[in-house]
Amino acid sequence: MSIPDNNSFIACNISKKPMSHDYRALGLKAGLEIHQQLDTREKLFCGCPTLLRDTKESNFEFTRYLRPTQSEMGVVDKAALEEVKLTKKFIYKAYDTTCLVENDEEPPRELNQEAVDFALMIARMLNMNIVDELYTMRKIVIDGSNTSGFQRTGLVATHGFLDSKNGRVGIDVLCLEEEAAQKVEDKGDSVIYSLDRLGIPLVEIGTAPDIVSPEHAREVAEQLGMILRSTGRVKRGLGTIRQDINVSIAEGARVEIKGVQELALIEAIVEREATRQVNLLEIKKELLKRKAKVPDKIIDVTSVFEHTTSKVILKALKDGVVLAVNLPGFAGLAGKEIQTGRRLGTEFSDRAKKSGVGGIFHTDELPNYGITQDEVEALRKAAGAQEKDCVVMVADAKEKAQGAMEAVIIRAREALECIPEETRRALPDGNSAYMRPLPGAARMYPETDVPPVVITEERIRNIKLPELIGERRARYMNQFALNEELANQIARSGNFVLFEKIMQQAKDANATSVVRTLETILYELGKEGIPVNNITEEHLISLFKLQSEGKIPNEAVGNVLKTVAAKPELTVDKAAGSLGIGGVETSELETAVDKLIESRMDFVRTKGMDSVGPLMGIVMKEFRGKVSGQEISRILKEKISKRLGI
Repeated sequence: MSIPDNNSFIACNISKKPMSHDYRALGLKAGLEIHQQLDTREKLFCGCPTLLRDTKESNFEFTRYLRPTQSEMGVVDKAALEEVKLTKKFIYKAYDTTCLVENDEEPPRELNQEAVDFALMIARMLNMNIVDELYTMRKIVIDGSNTSGFQRTGLVATHGFLDSKNGRVGIDVLCLEEEAAQKVEDKGDSVIYSLDRLGIPLVEIGTAPDIVSPEHAREVAEQLGMILRSTGRVKRGLGTIRQDINVSIAEGARVEIKGVQELALIEAIVEREATRQVNLLEIKKELLKRKAKVPDKIIDVTSVFEHTTSKVILKALKDGVVLAVNLPGFAGLAGKEIQTGRRLGTEFSDRAKKSGVGGIFHTDELPNYGITQDEVEALRKAAGAQEKDCVVMVADAKEKAQGAMEAVIIRAREALECIPEETRRALPDGNSAYMRPLPGAARMYPETDVPPVVITEERIRNIKLPELIGERRARYMNQFALNEELANQIARSGNFVLFEKIMQQAKDANATSVVRTLETILYELGKEGIPVNNITEEHLISLFKLQSEGKIPNEAVGNVLKTVAAKPELTVDKAAGSLGIGGVETSELETAVDKLIESRMDFVRTKGMDSVGPLMGIVMKEFRGKVSGQEISRILKEKISKRLGI
């Protein structure tokens, strides 16, 4: 049973709408990479369950240091080199539900065949060409998210498509791969990861760069999400699906923006990346017009701040230095906004932080941060800056400061030459921040511990395709007389399989009541802290069988479920009995109804059968939660008809 993930998306805080663009004139191209966890019993390369754990429950911890390795061609991937500029210790939390495979102390086992079948199902739904043999590859990843220093992935299918309002969008690749470990805490010099998520099977779906606008990007993401949810075989909730977006404009460069978890952010991400590239191109034109330069010289300006009162610099100077670079022709441009709240100077700072510094200063934003005007003038003089020059500085340990200034020089030269191809991190407001260079082919090499899987035509034919959510919604409206809102809610829910099982086994169950229980009541009980995971499918099926027999009224469903959740060993009828529900004899109810009709006979004669509603409210006050409204209504109608001789 899955609990509805009503609050599974992160909050979206988009402060300003970026400038509008003619995206076709800009030559916008975008593509999506969807990473969706599969709902399998076991992980991809071992028999461990795909359960997420409370990190406080970890049984032990161990430590790793990771280093980049050469590919088979003797090349080290540039993205991997970027990750080791700052040496970090990686601490891993392990559990009784993880094993030596996650620890990288035992070879992986064969591919999970359940996950392979799910991936083949999705490939067929996306009209893809499936490979004859599925080979597992190693993809170098040394940010600590995998204990081995690489992620295992296998190509399942290529050359598919889906149709959208803006035309056909190609689906270039579908891969089956293992999920990364979950980051728990980043302490700067060390990072803590949890191994419960590592190894959960997921599919990675990459579209062709056929997306032509922010709205189109969202439409395609929605369609892919709908197709994945239609399978009923994917995990739900925050973090189980992630979108990466590749964006470029005609004069710009391809940029990959990773980790978009909120569907509503997709349009803003594409808009703001287009805006960033447009503004960077304008800065480049202005720099070339000014004949700006980027020298190699890094200057020690520690003496300028000997008597500073700036707390930031004083803290750094305890064991460090202040280094600076002069950028001729950059004055006013380091402070130019390229995305809402982010400037070219922010891009310098992102690069510098990869060396371990907290950030940088530049003269476009000074005096500030406790740095005085006199110190700014002394800084400019020490750096040999002219009127149209911008000085960038950093205060930190000498090695870190040196690396930071070297990174600023590289980024400043790129500002003169091009928009750099890079991987960026999605921010909650729709902006993005630098992560690392785009990876290349050098990060991939064969996995020799996992045998290939032969994919036969017979296996592909035997995979039954699910109905799409839209088709399922229409069927529920027709078959179960649900209104469109409830039919849509359950058709999109991970509980749709359970809904169908209940409706099949509790044949007279009220579909509306079942949907509201699965999608609303259980969710609200979970928010109250009720252990709803103790409620089994058998409990729910029994509940609706009893309800369809008139033994458990709608009003009592929540209380019965609370009781079962607290004491899962109870049967539903015993739980209801402990609450006094269904314990009313029919004769007792009939006696109460007879007395009420007798006392209100004048009203009954005047209103006739219209008296049922008002009288029912009176009976419900006495028997609410003990007898269903349906049963009370039946007895009232029967008794009034008899008294009136109808």
